[in-house]
Amino acid sequence: MKDISEPRHSEPHLSESSGVRDFVFGFGDGINTSLGIAAGVGGADISSNLIILAAFVGMFTGAKAMAVQNYLAVKTHRELLKSEIAREEWEIENKPDVERKEIEDIYKAKGFSGKDLEIVVNKITSDKKVWLDTMLTEELKLNIDVLGNPLKSAFRMFGAFLLGGILPIIPFFFGHGYTPLIVAVGMSLTASFLVGSLKSRLAKTSIIKGGLEMAGLGTGIALLGFGIGTELANFGIIDV
Repeated sequence: MKDISEPRHSEPHLSESSGVRDFVFGFGDGINTSLGIAAGVGGADISSNLIILAAFVGMFTGAKAMAVQNYLAVKTHRELLKSEIAREEWEIENKPDVERKEIEDIYKAKGFSGKDLEIVVNKITSDKKVWLDTMLTEELKLNIDVLGNPLKSAFRMFGAFLLGGILPIIPFFFGHGYTPLIVAVGMSLTASFLVGSLKSRLAKTSIIKGGLEMAGLGTGIALLGFGIGTELANFGIIDV
């Protein structure tokens, strides 16, 4: 007889995805926010002290905003999933024949038939928790654990944002002009590439592609601020 543990097999592998998601998004947004501010203000040829101040304000404001938004997003998503779980529990209690038929159809599609199918269905439906878990993962493709805890996600996002955000600011403590900006870009590209590569390695996709994607897209967009700052200064909109 075929192994019936398949519906629950993927759970341990997916349970850590929320932490990876929070770190990657938080770190990427942090590094790009600070670099964008530093490049934009630096493009207007303003002193390093003002660049540091602007970047720090943007970094902490952005970190707080991202943490709050992540908390609300995860909390809302969990509430939606819990409502689906409650509905499925009600159907198991009040429409057991219909739900049993759905389990039967699921395992028929997996190749079970005859006595094997009957044993599998009887085994699953004899335990309401197993029955519910099977319906959630097989029919609805839901796994509430993948989302993570809203509060933990918020703190992870906040910390990752600050970690990424501080990197482009560091060179401006030691210099002025375009040199610290060039160093900041180099640091941002390197850090973004490493994080993108790590993300891709965990996802078992191309490490080089993942690294270049995160480094190129994120840093490239952040550097648009440099052109904006330069043009504002050239047009006299900003007095430097």
